[in-house]
Amino acid sequence: MSLAENSCIPCRGGVPPVTADRAQALLKELGQGWSLNQAGHLERLYSFKDFSQALAYVNKIGAVAEAEGHHPDLYLAWGKCRVEIWTHKINGLAESDFYLAAKADREFEPFRPAAS
Repeated sequence: MSLAENSCIPCRGGVPPVTADRAQALLKELGQGWSLNQAGHLERLYSFKDFSQALAYVNKIGAVAEAEGHHPDLYLAWGKCRVEIWTHKINGLAESDFYLAAKADREFEPFRPAAS
């Protein structure tokens, strides 16, 4: 089962974040472009041909976030969207964060430029 096929599990707090080793293993399962930022959050920058496409992507991710009950930070600008994900209640990463990242990649597929 791919990461994107898993459902996000609501975090009630009081559980430890995934270990650094587990985070690295899950990071390798994600598509290229994902990294851990200085705060230890998952982060990826997506590029688009214009503002309209970037906004459409943000709306798609917003719908996924609502359906999953798991909400990333989304930063919208002309031709780009940065997605930052972590579990606020544990101030770290949970497996569900990686599931949401994979779902973000899946939503990006229709916007991916055609290979030349």
